[in-house]
Amino acid sequence: MNQSATERRTGVLIIGAGFAGLGLGVKLRRQGREDFLILERGHTVGGAWRDNTYPGAECDVPSHLYSFSFSLNPNWTKMHAPQGEILQYMEDVAKQEGVLPHARFNTNVEEIRWDEQRKLWQAETSQGTYEAEALIMAVGYLSDAKLPHFEGMDSFQGAVFHSAEWEHDVDLEGKRVAVIGSGASAIQIIPEVAKTASKLVSLQRSAAYVTPRHDPYYTGAQKRMFARKPELMEQARADLFWANEERYAQRRGTETLIETVTQAALSHLRAQVEDEELRRRLTPDYTIGCKRILKSNDYFPTFLRDNVVLADGGATRVTPTGIVDAGGTEHEVDVIIAATGFEATDIPMASKTFGRNGISLHDRWDRGMEAYKTTAVSGFPNLWFIKGPNTGLGHNSAIYIAEAQIDYVLEALEQVRSGQVLEVRAAEQETYMQELEKLSEGTVWLSGGCASWYVDPRSGRLTTLWPDFSFTFREVNTPFDDTVYDITQNSHTSPAEELTNA
Repeated sequence: MNQSATERRTGVLIIGAGFAGLGLGVKLRRQGREDFLILERGHTVGGAWRDNTYPGAECDVPSHLYSFSFSLNPNWTKMHAPQGEILQYMEDVAKQEGVLPHARFNTNVEEIRWDEQRKLWQAETSQGTYEAEALIMAVGYLSDAKLPHFEGMDSFQGAVFHSAEWEHDVDLEGKRVAVIGSGASAIQIIPEVAKTASKLVSLQRSAAYVTPRHDPYYTGAQKRMFARKPELMEQARADLFWANEERYAQRRGTETLIETVTQAALSHLRAQVEDEELRRRLTPDYTIGCKRILKSNDYFPTFLRDNVVLADGGATRVTPTGIVDAGGTEHEVDVIIAATGFEATDIPMASKTFGRNGISLHDRWDRGMEAYKTTAVSGFPNLWFIKGPNTGLGHNSAIYIAEAQIDYVLEALEQVRSGQVLEVRAAEQETYMQELEKLSEGTVWLSGGCASWYVDPRSGRLTTLWPDFSFTFREVNTPFDDTVYDITQNSHTSPAEELTNA
């Protein structure tokens, strides 16, 4: 085997170098395993934290919780870290843990197929073909920007870009800017852009519930103490985790809790916006928690600026020189920024991944994403997801979920390493999904009167979120049980063995 082909054969292929893929890589190396590769389309690790470089980009989960439990960081500058700081943390972890030599950057995965005869996965990429016994999908569901398709968009004479694909060479100083959307990215972008734009039009399809953002800076003394006593960081993580867990009960539809958090959000709005008409337009018309509850201290005050216009109902079409709102008013603008989210319920990789009998994940998921214990999909042997179906949270840290799944996947990979091919049985997957649907009943996401990316529009099923407390995710999904799998022995020489013998 020539050297270039040898380098593309391994035991485990990981698709994506965000928190999920990076975390698995770290754990594999700590187990002493070197037979893995991470394929990443970007130029470095980071995933969403590499791609989202818009002004004001920060995490809405506290830094000490939104990080790996096995790689604590005493040097966070403040409670909610900015994008650049989170990316630097991830790059530091990748370097310190020796993961970088296993990463293949600027490698876009174009198609993945299961080779039944050879019992391995083949990934066709922009840099050639890679093969492995096991495939780990760590692409996430907030990785592919979702651009709106308005009539006349192609005719617009100015600049148009998505918030996750920010064009930094477009100078917004003194420009007339339209921002489409009122979600997590928009409430960070709008206050920043309004500072320099001559005019900013916020095209709000539906108002957001916004609560105060507690975001103190850590002092030098606090950082030194965290470094000397890591147990203080561990305690801080635990306190933050359980405080967030209390917020989940609000999503179960308990009236007293819903009323409490609703009043907290509306009180924040009343305190910052005195004008009754403007306040009415910024008040949501759905049950709180149906969409993500946002945190900001400067979003509402931005609408008090003379250069900011709030357009209700969102956008309807685009003209060569502007954008038309739901009321028919045309706003002349120079730049359109789409803060319109991601392809969360129909991830593009699903159409590029083909399992047994050539069936794509997209076709397998004709009623929405689903996986046994959120990781394994029937018809796709030796394939596991991290941060895939039913793994999102509306109240706590996504890193906690990823680590719980990593522990499950590591056990599965030990069996693959011994030459086994594992495929979860369809009946087991269906039983699990029925249990999840029962768990989802009564949650605000399905009954709160809003349309959100949490729910698959084709089936009305909750496919992106975990419909329970975070701690139960680990209890339910981390224990590995091979009795739910059909297991066969791989009689072919494994890619890892070929790599060793080459």
